[in-house]
Amino acid sequence: MKKVFVLAGSDTSGGAGIQADLKTYQENGVYGMTALTTIVAQNPHNHWAHDVYPIDLDTVKAQTSTILDGVGVDIMKTGMLPSTDIIQFAADTIDKYNLDAVVDPVLACKGQDEPVYPENAKALRDILVPKALITTPNLFEAGQLADMKNITTIDEMKEAAQRIYELGAKHVVVKGGSEVEGDRAVDVYYAGDEFTLIEHDVIDTPYNHGAGCTFASAITSAIVNGSTPEEAVYFAKQFITNAIESSWKLNQYVGPVNQYANRDAHIQV
Repeated sequence: MKKVFVLAGSDTSGGAGIQADLKTYQENGVYGMTALTTIVAQNPHNHWAHDVYPIDLDTVKAQTSTILDGVGVDIMKTGMLPSTDIIQFAADTIDKYNLDAVVDPVLACKGQDEPVYPENAKALRDILVPKALITTPNLFEAGQLADMKNITTIDEMKEAAQRIYELGAKHVVVKGGSEVEGDRAVDVYYAGDEFTLIEHDVIDTPYNHGAGCTFASAITSAIVNGSTPEEAVYFAKQFITNAIESSWKLNQYVGPVNQYANRDAHIQV
């Protein structure tokens, strides 16, 4: 069984972060191991506000050693990284262990339009994204990485993808969701040659918590199981589409995507 090292945050409600990652790996026959970088607790007494509790670098390093020195892995995936020191550590780890890495450049919790840690956008742009085999920003994250504001068109998504590619990432997929076309969920894939649009009808549901983490982990699963990065993006698009179609209400604030919906879907690369 292939093994993945996940360097990311924990979502206490179970819908996103490493919880979503592990569910996705389980569904794709991949073994995931996690080093937690932060804990996000949703506050039920303050309209489900996201309270973020960073984990210190020494603790992150100890977890990483357990995984990489004690076991070994086939690929790495990153999520929320709460400090420039941990971003630098992630980049150094990729180099030290010669790992392919899927970089999900998480900068904000669901529903927020400002970075949890503003200084991290520059650190991701300058330090970690250049190390990525593939990176998976949403529109907000792509704007931060590409130094663009308010990406609202497919042409702007393409420009952002090209700028991020020029940072050093070998493959880029900018996730547009329904925010660009309205009735179509459009992603732009770019690897230095031509732009590829990957589309699906928009699924009308407010329950999409964990979609970004699940998408990136589905890409990671497909790559480590033998797919090319482009094939992996197509696989992940179908995987997350099925998961969103079967999403459900957790409480009055949020509903997670359902990774288990893919058990009977028989999707293939």
